[in-house]
Amino acid sequence: MADSTKYMPINERTLVSDLKLKNVFSFRTKKTRAFAYVFIAIFVAVTFFLAFNPSPDPSSPWFSSIFTSTSISTSIKANGTTTTSSSSSSGAYGSAGSQFSSIYSYFFPSNSSEALQNSTVSSPSSNATDSRSPTMNLETPNVIKDPPIVQNQTKSNDSNQTMIGSPLSQPVLNQTAIGSPPPQPYSDQIATGSKSSPQHGSNKTTIVNLPSQPVTNQTTKTVSNSASESQNSITNNATENRMKTSPNSEKSLPTSWGNGAGSGPGQRIEDKITTKNVTSLGKKQGFDDLVKNLVNCNLFDGDWVRDDSYPLYKPGSCSLIDEQFNCFSNGRPDLGFQNYKWKPNGCSLPRLDGSKMLKLLKGKRLVFVGDSLNRNMWESLVCILRNSLKDQTKVYEASGRHHFRSEASYSFVFKDYDCTVEFFVAPFLVQEWEIKDKNGTQKETLRLDLISSSADQYKTADVVVFNTGHWWTHDKTSKGEDYYQEGNHVYKELNVLEAFRKAMTTWGNWVDANMNPKKTSVFFRGYSASHFSGGQWNSGGACDHESEPIKNTTYLTPYPDKMIVLEKVFKGMKNRVSYLNITRLTDFRKDGHPSVYRKKHYTAEEIKSPLHYQDCSHWCLPGVPDAWNEILYAQLLVKQYQNQQQKL
Repeated sequence: MADSTKYMPINERTLVSDLKLKNVFSFRTKKTRAFAYVFIAIFVAVTFFLAFNPSPDPSSPWFSSIFTSTSISTSIKANGTTTTSSSSSSGAYGSAGSQFSSIYSYFFPSNSSEALQNSTVSSPSSNATDSRSPTMNLETPNVIKDPPIVQNQTKSNDSNQTMIGSPLSQPVLNQTAIGSPPPQPYSDQIATGSKSSPQHGSNKTTIVNLPSQPVTNQTTKTVSNSASESQNSITNNATENRMKTSPNSEKSLPTSWGNGAGSGPGQRIEDKITTKNVTSLGKKQGFDDLVKNLVNCNLFDGDWVRDDSYPLYKPGSCSLIDEQFNCFSNGRPDLGFQNYKWKPNGCSLPRLDGSKMLKLLKGKRLVFVGDSLNRNMWESLVCILRNSLKDQTKVYEASGRHHFRSEASYSFVFKDYDCTVEFFVAPFLVQEWEIKDKNGTQKETLRLDLISSSADQYKTADVVVFNTGHWWTHDKTSKGEDYYQEGNHVYKELNVLEAFRKAMTTWGNWVDANMNPKKTSVFFRGYSASHFSGGQWNSGGACDHESEPIKNTTYLTPYPDKMIVLEKVFKGMKNRVSYLNITRLTDFRKDGHPSVYRKKHYTAEEIKSPLHYQDCSHWCLPGVPDAWNEILYAQLLVKQYQNQQQKL
């Protein structure tokens, strides 16, 4: 038959080549002629329609790419901006081809969208971050062939919105527009997306694929051209998330996203934990900085400042305080002296936290050695530590004692922390002695060449705080007549300052010989000022009218000569001694002594002249010794910090 249609293969494609239309008109009936016209029209229409099918699927009709061959590539600029480019071999076809492709995809969705789900697709926009240029160097896009776990499709009426969905092969930092997150965690991104949530604002970037690993340190930023655009776009944007989940895929989905955007119970729990951790880290960092500032700070040069958050424990709350120091229970009416804290000029002392100090002392022994002023300090610390605990029944004196003036030593046990806070009576630090004189009677002397008899009991302690001073001001020691002894020799007369130097040298030599500086931290608390007015402790001296600290430094007393001698002894020692030089800070506090409130009940003789029996050398508790312990606490923190720095 002459009326036929011939096809000819051209470059593995097909083209209608020889259609003889003149034979059509030779049909004899109008019905046959009409049928031929319709057939030709349909054939041409289908041919052109299939020619614009963008599917790269090899199962598609063989007309799919006859008119155009479009390639898409994703490249990363130096500034971190992802650029998607496409080119077409048809030249002028360009935008028209893409429009036909979009129309076809809209009416006839196929598997091609899944095949290209991880390639970059951008709608035309004047403000889009993607650019298309036929002159750019094109690269084959990265396509993930495995079935996706999560697909996010975003529909938006925002004319300035960009959708990006192409995975990157490298981690990307500081990007303005990026594809789905890379397989590794990354940070410092300007725009990131995770779970479905309304996106609002113009000129924004939307990331459409969930990462397979948690993403940290992300920031979601919405940039709007105007406030009205941002508000209007809230209702114009709708996000749909479609999730394909394999049987075990739920386990692989992250439950937290660092600082990225997220929602749901898991995210809220993570946010709470993160906030708590950040707050905790912030507090720790601030505390570490505070301790660091103490290292080179003179803690003893400062002033007393009013602070109503003090004292560190409520008056009357500690039953362990001796009557001698318990001014509150003894009826002192003015308690303003308790509302002061010591403030060094060059730094701030951390408030003594009893629970933290107990952690520092866990498994350790802290020992006070000295006179009744060190007992004052010891009782203060025991009360501070004990009152920081909820269960105070696990704090007890090792021998069951409740009064702390008659025995040679005491030890408080903090059971939960396996630590003890102890006190050994040694007012001179060297031994008090007795010999027989020529008449055979007992005579008291002070052995300047022998350390106190209890020394062996605390030489292996972890922290030892020594003191001496006040007993060197008494009549017998001040006069120095037939009192000081070295070996078998008793000095008929010896200057008290020289006797003090000999005694402190004996103490220093014993510390060097018996204490391991790698185990034991040695402190020496300096002389505590007294404020007797009109006499001494045994001659009518008084301080009961004092209610405020000294404010004018010209009224402070000179630095004691004995402490100058002591500092020289420190310099000659091998072991390091931390000197708690509290002399000046105590000199301000003429208001802090028990005075007439040193006891509740007076004897008949004391009642006749109570003002003649005042205590202006010891301190009320709560009160000034609490500040000494705050300084001790600060020094222990500094030692801990320095040890940590040495290990780095």
